[in-house]
Amino acid sequence: MRRTRLVSLALSLATALGVSLTMAAPAQAAATDRYVALGDSYASGVGAGSYTSESGSCQRSTKAYPALYAANIKPASYRSVACSGATTTSVINTQLSALSSTTTLVSVTVGGNDVGFASIMSTCVLQGTTQCVAAVQAAEDKARAQLPGLLRNVYNGIKTRAPNARVVVVGYPVFYQLGTVCVGLSATSRAKINEGINLVDDITRSAAVAAGFKFADVRAQFVGHQLCSYGDKWLHALNFATLGVSYHPTAAGQSGGYYPVFRSVAG
Repeated sequence: MRRTRLVSLALSLATALGVSLTMAAPAQAAATDRYVALGDSYASGVGAGSYTSESGSCQRSTKAYPALYAANIKPASYRSVACSGATTTSVINTQLSALSSTTTLVSVTVGGNDVGFASIMSTCVLQGTTQCVAAVQAAEDKARAQLPGLLRNVYNGIKTRAPNARVVVVGYPVFYQLGTVCVGLSATSRAKINEGINLVDDITRSAAVAAGFKFADVRAQFVGHQLCSYGDKWLHALNFATLGVSYHPTAAGQSGGYYPVFRSVAG
């Protein structure tokens, strides 16, 4: 009887220790990470406010998903060089130098500016449905022809400079919820814009997987919080007073949309 109780106690202790060790392992791993964030305005946090003074026109926000990860997980080191307006070329030329052989975690969101997200939205808002559909179609054609190679160049550069890092490629949210009553752009324009974003995300996911990287897909997380949805909006609508934040995630979009998906994939 006594032996049975001792065995039970030992098993209980082992189980408790196992749980403790299981819970502690991710935190311990994260504490040793040397994390560098790369990318464009969706990674820098345009639209989330609270921009750091050192970032200037890059508009790096303390409420962007990389900064939230750093604040919550507390890696050994963290640096964001993400910048508003960044393209695949500018990431290669001005951001990859932040990486090194000691970097253990990299996030990157890029590709939207290569296919002209900003100019497409301007066309759709100012010129009507026909021009909007044509602009998105031209961007889709460009994305199919050029984006895989452009992303491959970025990913190869990351591998070269940070060969020991796990890399998380983070995508874009789809802007509009369809099938709702919504003022502004026509239903045709909204559907075509969504189609274009989905194409960019799908191409990006394929390129990330081909490179051996993980892909953090935020699209499902934003459902119910898109423009024209009935829930809390996690994206800025067109804002003529501050055009730069239009169609970017709010602080809630970064914390409720981007961060949990990135946290789950990055570990």
